Amino acid sequence: MPADTMPADPFEIIDRRFRALILPICWLEVLAGGMRWCEGPVYMADSRALVWSDIPNNRLMRWCEETGSVGVFRADSDFANGNTRDRQGRLVTCEHRTRRLTRTEWDGTITVLADSHAGKRLNSPNDVVVKSDGTIWFTDPTYGIAADYEGGRAEPEQDGRYVYRLDPRDGSLAVVADDFVQPNGLAFSPDESLLYIADSGLIGREEGPRHIRAFKVGADNRLSGGAVVTEVAPHAPDGFRVDEEGNIWSSAGDGVHCYTPSGDLLGKIRVPERVGNLTFGGSARNRLFICGHTSLYAVFVNARGAQRP
Repeated sequence: MPADTMPADPFEIIDRRFRALILPICWLEVLAGGMRWCEGPVYMADSRALVWSDIPNNRLMRWCEETGSVGVFRADSDFANGNTRDRQGRLVTCEHRTRRLTRTEWDGTITVLADSHAGKRLNSPNDVVVKSDGTIWFTDPTYGIAADYEGGRAEPEQDGRYVYRLDPRDGSLAVVADDFVQPNGLAFSPDESLLYIADSGLIGREEGPRHIRAFKVGADNRLSGGAVVTEVAPHAPDGFRVDEEGNIWSSAGDGVHCYTPSGDLLGKIRVPERVGNLTFGGSARNRLFICGHTSLYAVFVNARGAQRP
């Protein structure tokens, strides 16, 4: 079990500025184990719970903050990956097997938000974020159709691996970025002037990108720029989050890396297995929930997750 190799001090300080973002008296906790590949964590403040995906086991899991209990939130998740909540608090989910983006309504029914573009099926929606205006932005690499393990082997129908913007008011779906090898995690800066997007094209290849790029978000929700902010190693960036100061907390092969908005590596939170995704939660948004390969971890930090307008 990964907990057997838990570091006594999980924090690795690379830049002294990282000291202001951590709590030396806090430690890395194991909240749940026994998964095959954890992903897509979303904190539910109203129920004080965390929901996340266990992709190969085809289920959504739930951890209760009040009791510490762990259970299955949805037994058949259609090999769900990324999750978030919309402005009304409804769960929005990326599904691999069905190659679609869905929303769970308050009565438990599932609404399909997007499953095709230009008359062709999506690849396998991966990660998703909702902007303050209600638009939904998601990445669409091919990981979920590359093998049966994470969804179902199939040929891609799209000409590329795109990043999309969905307007749920009229159902319009637009490609906002088309020059990625494998777009993965994404997150807005606190003021939503920037959209950060990871390219994890190195995964499964001898060579490829493993960086996070920054795009300017225009008044019309069009993206421009796209310069590389930082390279992430070992492995490659998957999911990541931004704190209220604009710092980027990214998954990596050896844990969680913390970068300044300009890409300086400040420090690391060492985790005994590869990290797939993470999110801020708790009453003060200062608890970092970390999806390792087989386990869910948490650690308190001296930073708060960004809370956009």
